[in-house]
Amino acid sequence: MADNQYPEPAKFVEPTFSPVLSIDRDTAQGHELLHLHAHPEPMLTWSSTATLIGTVAGRDWLIPPGYGLWVPGGIEHSGAVLHAGELLTITFAAGPSPLTWTGPTSFTVGPLLGEIIAHLHQIAPDDHTRPAAETLMFKLLTPLPEHHLHVTMPTDPRARVVAEQLIAHPGDQRELTAWADHVHTSVRTLSRLFRAETGLSFATWRTQVRTQAAVQMLADGKSVEATARAVGYRKPSAFIAAFHRITGQTPGTYVGSPQREHLR
Repeated sequence: MADNQYPEPAKFVEPTFSPVLSIDRDTAQGHELLHLHAHPEPMLTWSSTATLIGTVAGRDWLIPPGYGLWVPGGIEHSGAVLHAGELLTITFAAGPSPLTWTGPTSFTVGPLLGEIIAHLHQIAPDDHTRPAAETLMFKLLTPLPEHHLHVTMPTDPRARVVAEQLIAHPGDQRELTAWADHVHTSVRTLSRLFRAETGLSFATWRTQVRTQAAVQMLADGKSVEATARAVGYRKPSAFIAAFHRITGQTPGTYVGSPQREHLR
C-alpha cells in the first residue's frame, strides 16, 4: 500500500430479510388502558416522554421515559398510561429474531440508540442505510437486571398480606419487626420469605414499591418533597437517592420538566 493511502472499507453484507415489520410513533393519553391480549409478533416499546405500566405474564413493569420493554410473541400482556407522552413501538416478524430474550425484558435507551431508532422510524423500508442501522440497534439493546423496574409479589399468605398493605399504603413506615408481629411470624421467617419469593430483601422490595408509587404521584404533578413524604421518606434527599438507584433518573425528571426529544 502506498504511503498516505487509506485502506478500502470493509464490505458490509446486507441481510436478505429485515425482522422489523413496523415502527409506530404514538402519543399516549393519560390513564389510557390497553386490554389483555396476545399476538405472535414480538414487540418492543420505548417510552420517550410517557410513563407506562406494562403487565406481562402476571408481572408489572414500570416504563418511565428513557426505558423500554421487550415482549416476546405469544405472551399475554396489557398496559396502562400513568403519564401522557410520546412512545414508540417496534413490531417484529414472528419467528427467529436477532434478539434472543425469551421472556419480557426491560432496557434503557441512551442517546445513540435513541437516534438510531428515530432514524429507522424516518427512513423508507428499502433505504440503503437500514441494514446497518438495524444491526447496530440490536447490538446496543442491553437488558437491565431481572428485578429492575417491576414489583414481584410474594405468594406466602404472611408475606402477601404485608406486600398488599405496602402497595396500598407505600408511606407506611413500619419496619420488618412490626410487620412480623402484624402477621404473627418471626422476623427471620418474614425476611426469608421476601428474599425467597421476590428475589429481594424486604427493604429493597419496599423501595421498589415506593418508587413505583412515586412515579405516578410525580406524573400527576405532586412535588418531589410532597411525594417523598407520601411514600415514607422523612428527608427528600434520601428519597432522591433511593429513586435514582431504582430508575437511574432523579424524581425531578417526572415533574413537568421537558424530556430530550429522541423522536423528531
